[in-house]
Amino acid sequence: MLPTLELSAEPQGRGGCRLPTKPMKQKSLRLILTVFVLGAFSLNAQTASTPIATAPTLSVTLTPSLVSQYMFRGQRLGGLSFQPAVEVGYGNTVAGIWSNFPVENKVPGVSDPEFDFYAANTVTLNDASSIVLGFTYYYYPRADLHTGVYRSTFEPNIAFNYTWQGVKLTPKLYWDCSLDGPTYELAATYAVPLKDLGTELDFTAVGGTYLLKDVARDASPAVKAWGDYWLVGVAAPFQLTKDSKLTVGFAYTKGSDAFVKQGSFAKASNTSAVGRGVVTISYAFTF
Repeated sequence: MLPTLELSAEPQGRGGCRLPTKPMKQKSLRLILTVFVLGAFSLNAQTASTPIATAPTLSVTLTPSLVSQYMFRGQRLGGLSFQPAVEVGYGNTVAGIWSNFPVENKVPGVSDPEFDFYAANTVTLNDASSIVLGFTYYYYPRADLHTGVYRSTFEPNIAFNYTWQGVKLTPKLYWDCSLDGPTYELAATYAVPLKDLGTELDFTAVGGTYLLKDVARDASPAVKAWGDYWLVGVAAPFQLTKDSKLTVGFAYTKGSDAFVKQGSFAKASNTSAVGRGVVTISYAFTF
């Protein structure tokens, strides 16, 4: 799930958790996957009798993006970065690969490069609401295991979309199976049409909090991490052709009250939690 403003911050969970992690707990993973699969089956079963107006179509979208800062859930993971993505859509289901390649101001050991494999399925409840079940597999091929960083994490998620008076509200729950903890997020989006300019202004606001219980690989006692973050931004898409568009956006995002703590030791501030403005330029081509 690419971010709404195509920044690296995620209504859709995009970007990777670069806190060190520990191998997945098999029982927790099996439980979450079971709930995920049963939930998807139940929701689809409930809507199976709903008539389909049109047959689903297959689409592929390529989206190279350039961002001035790589920010993820209020944490700075790099400076100027190139973030190409490819997404395949079929009906209400999407799957894709999002990636990050830092250009300058690299943060040592963080997202250099990063590949996020994701998928999601949307179940429409009515004209105003829907439920989305998804997951993201974060992969860092150059992660230095000797520093306690894990090379991959897996994060299922569930979201509820509700539109009222043109405002789309999306509460969302993520669960990181490696870092062992939840992230709670609430996003709001609103579009203001600019017909004379042939575009619109897409406003976004996001607030979230996370509590991760096991963020250091093979650490004993376990290392916890928690914090809050928020984002406000605006983007303007320009339709260049029937199949392509250019989007320019700006957002300010900040992490706060972010700490790490091991066992009975005193908590320490998470220095990657900062406030930054992010400029995004992206080009999307669908075929």
